[in-house]
Amino acid sequence: MLKHITVIALAGGLVAGCTQDGRISNTGAGAGIGALVGAGIGAAVAGNRGQGALIGAGIGALAGGAVGYYMDQQEKELRQKMAGTGVEVERVGDNIRLIMPGGITFRTGSSEIQPQFYSPLDQVASVLNQYPQSLIDVVGHTDNVGSDQMNQQLSERRASSVASYLLSRGIVPQRISAYGLGETQPVADNNTDFGRQRNRRVEILIRPYTG
Repeated sequence: MLKHITVIALAGGLVAGCTQDGRISNTGAGAGIGALVGAGIGAAVAGNRGQGALIGAGIGALAGGAVGYYMDQQEKELRQKMAGTGVEVERVGDNIRLIMPGGITFRTGSSEIQPQFYSPLDQVASVLNQYPQSLIDVVGHTDNVGSDQMNQQLSERRASSVASYLLSRGIVPQRISAYGLGETQPVADNNTDFGRQRNRRVEILIRPYTG
């Protein structure tokens, strides 16, 4: 069972910590890592965002009949953009999940995004900006090597790094939340190298905003 979720503040100072080309600097990303959710991210709290904050950001709810088509189009574009990048695109009902393996996103034990992954994240941000009536959860996961606390903190830092990068590419803060689940939700056997590699990942869950 999940022991706790720390939701990470992502706006304001993190975007100010960008380098001249828009990348997140170590200083800028580090400024918000581990912080609890605050006013900078409005009422967006781990999948329970405040309707008032979203309306204030100019984000309107999708009508019921439009949801499927809206998410179909978003999925189609994401699949096209992610082809050949190593990012998996899954459709789960009206939700879309992007699975980013840790091996292509981060070095071992690090929460600094590898430079070769900037381009795929730029493509993700481009699509997300085209579909503003969707909400975004960035979730960090680890294998079970090391202590629970260490893995929890690493998963939070990685989620924060990815979410902060997306913010730097223009995603409205009220749409996005980031949190880590540590080693609590493995998708493969942690007793094998392959399984541990699968478990070290960041997922982006994209959901339609229906009010």
